[in-house]
Amino acid sequence: MKLQTAFGQTLKRHRKAKELSQEAFSEVSSRTYLSELERGLKNPSLDKIDELARTMGIHPLTLLTDCFSCKDGVAVEDIFATITRELESLRES
Repeated sequence: MKLQTAFGQTLKRHRKAKELSQEAFSEVSSRTYLSELERGLKNPSLDKIDELARTMGIHPLTLLTDCFSCKDGVAVEDIFATITRELESLRES
C-alpha cells in the first residue's frame, strides 16, 4: 500500500473513532484538504500531522505508528520494538 493511502486511511479511522467531522478541523485545515488527505491525494507536512493529531487529542506518533503498521502490515508492537532498539543503539554511540 502506498504511504499516502495508508496515512489517509489512518487519519480517517482515528477521526471517526473520535466522532469528529471534517469540519471539526476547520482551525487547522479546510474540509477539502482534509478530504484529500483522507483519500491519499495529498502528503501532509510534519507540522500538519502535529496539528491534525492535536485536534483529535492524540500524539502525532500515534498517527504515524498506526499509518506504518497499516502500510507495512506490521504489528504496532513490532514497530515499537524496532524503534526502541534503534534509539538505544543511538544512545550507546
